[in-house]
Amino acid sequence: MKTTFYRSFGVCLVALVLSSGVLAQNSLAVFNKAQTAATALATLPEADLLIYLSPQRILNDAAPKVMQPAELTKMRATFFDLKRSAGIDPATLEYLVIAVRFQRPSGELSFVAPDVMVVMGGDYSADSLLSLAQLYLQDKVQSEKYGSKTISLLKIDDIAEEAKNTPLLQPYAEVGAVSLSGNSLAIGNTRYIKAAVDAADGTGRISPAVVESLLRDPNALIAASGSPLASFAKSIGLLGTETTPRAPRCDTRFGDFYAAITMSGTNFNLRGAMNADNPDTAKIMNGLLAVLMKEGIGALPEKAAQEVVKQIRVAPKDSEIVLEADVPQQIVADFIKEQTAPKPAAVETKPKPTAPAHRKRRTARRKTT
Repeated sequence: MKTTFYRSFGVCLVALVLSSGVLAQNSLAVFNKAQTAATALATLPEADLLIYLSPQRILNDAAPKVMQPAELTKMRATFFDLKRSAGIDPATLEYLVIAVRFQRPSGELSFVAPDVMVVMGGDYSADSLLSLAQLYLQDKVQSEKYGSKTISLLKIDDIAEEAKNTPLLQPYAEVGAVSLSGNSLAIGNTRYIKAAVDAADGTGRISPAVVESLLRDPNALIAASGSPLASFAKSIGLLGTETTPRAPRCDTRFGDFYAAITMSGTNFNLRGAMNADNPDTAKIMNGLLAVLMKEGIGALPEKAAQEVVKQIRVAPKDSEIVLEADVPQQIVADFIKEQTAPKPAAVETKPKPTAPAHRKRRTARRKTT
């Protein structure tokens, strides 16, 4: 009996050690990927809003749990063709970051459109991808040496033409792309791409606190962090103009937010918080958000989308508004199914033929003699 007990105990101990090793390896892999993204983002230029996505985890871990098998097979076939033709597979991208930077008004006191840039890194050659794009677009792409990098510039003719009547579109009339490292590529409006090159060379880099806030959860599928109200204040001139900067009258983090989506078990988990400056404002803002969400649910046409929003809970906590949701994967799967389902073809109704109008018989009167 003792022999059986010790044998069972030994088997359990070995299984525990092996499983611990597997968990440790998985945790180390997740940590290393987060560190890779953090290192890459640390050399980006200043940003007021950041949206981070982990394509590897979204496409390899999350997608199979919420997509139909046929749609999943079709998606993977598309990725295979893209890998074969362009040398890049979206399912191997380690990170994709959308950065937005707001601008002070111009000297003429006109609103300046924000800068936008997309940065992606992973298992591909950024230089080869740029060379392939230049080969495809030929003389439409111009190369410009800037700092330590060579920027590929593409003029968007439709936007350039529209910008003649709408000057707000002018920053987007030309798009730049640059290889920030061997496997990191940035695409955005030219002004922001040049700022990215300056940052790579060590000038005007993003605050480490901003990157730390965005990547605080290494398991995040999607994360976002920013200062929307401070950005709005900058864009309308509260901090001065491009030619005449003005110091802020008060230093507040009101409106700063963070949010992330992760997976656990059979749920997608949403966690976030917004700074409300003080407990009283937090309670007022919480009441306002609760009313807006209640009204917004009824405005959503899809039932699955309504179910997703119903899972979101907001509550004041000290000087913050805390956002939480645990959405079952099945609800997300139903939502995606609704969005990807083929729309029923509109049935053309032909007008019914109208009966011909009866002509009245004209009876000839006989002449009486």
